[in-house]
Amino acid sequence: MITILLIAVSLAMDAFAVSISNGVSVRGFRKQDAIRQAAFFGGFQFLMPVIGWVLGSSVKTYIEAVDHWIAFILLLIIGGNMIRESLKGDDEDKVSGALTNKMLFFQAVATSIDALAVGISFAILDVNIIQAGVVIGIVSFAISCMGAWAGKYLGDKLQSKAEIMGGIVLILIGTKILVEHIFIGG
Repeated sequence: MITILLIAVSLAMDAFAVSISNGVSVRGFRKQDAIRQAAFFGGFQFLMPVIGWVLGSSVKTYIEAVDHWIAFILLLIIGGNMIRESLKGDDEDKVSGALTNKMLFFQAVATSIDALAVGISFAILDVNIIQAGVVIGIVSFAISCMGAWAGKYLGDKLQSKAEIMGGIVLILIGTKILVEHIFIGG
């Protein structure tokens, strides 16, 4: 159980960083936004290991070959869009349209792709996937909420530059994922 808890915390770190970014960049960020965001991240962090476990080891090489590229491209697009929207100068858009379900969906997918690979590993190790998935999902939910509120606090302090910083953070997270997989993970 301790190993699964440590894996859960590790998997939640990208969601934590994205949650901070969202909290920073969305003006008027509310408790409901934090909970909705955490539900997306926690739900996908639960779902992806289960899907990985079901797929099993037969497709492991295919997923590992492209997961870092998928995460990088999704976060690059989302982060670039945030920067572009910020530079437009249309403050009204930032309040109402910045944290859409579509955006949260893509962020959740991008930050949970590694959890898919973990699920494949769990299949090989014969881990109880429901128990592991629930722990991973709950941990990710809680950590995402903490990140959202930390980001909101920073966003309130930074105001005008917050959305640009949030976009840059997403692009850097995507770049980190890509570099780690290319140079460290093989």
